[in-house]
Amino acid sequence: MPRIQRITPCLWFDDQAEQAAAFYTAIFPNSRITAVSHYGEAGREIHGHPPGSVMTVAFELDGLAFTALNGGPVFQFSEALSLQVNCDSQEEIDHYWERLSAGGPVEAQQCGWLKDRYGLSWQILPAALADMMAGPATAASQRLMQALLGMKKLDIAALRRAYDGHP
Repeated sequence: MPRIQRITPCLWFDDQAEQAAAFYTAIFPNSRITAVSHYGEAGREIHGHPPGSVMTVAFELDGLAFTALNGGPVFQFSEALSLQVNCDSQEEIDHYWERLSAGGPVEAQQCGWLKDRYGLSWQILPAALADMMAGPATAASQRLMQALLGMKKLDIAALRRAYDGHP
């Protein structure tokens, strides 16, 4: 029996929820927009959106459910929340990095982190990184961290060389 996802992240946008959902679903496999709701006249004095404009977009990224809300300019994304993409190969890292960073601020790129054109932070990480970083600080994990801190987009081969002690 399929497991029902109990927790669904809701991403607050000014008025780009539909564009953002289309952008994200075009990047990830097994992704789709599942529903779109619209503002009505009810509550207009609170939400301020014209009737018929998009309120929420339900979508899936690689099978994981999300909601995008057009909530207005009151709240902005920050690095306090980021979405991690665990990648099995350099090709996957390159794919997600190139597409998600397109139109985003270059100055926000560091240590595998980037911001997309909507201001949402992403971490594009090699899946093996968690294993290399696990446990107490060792000489290998410290070499790995030093290499990681000098990168924007992560390079799996360079991280592995640093971890293994091969310059």
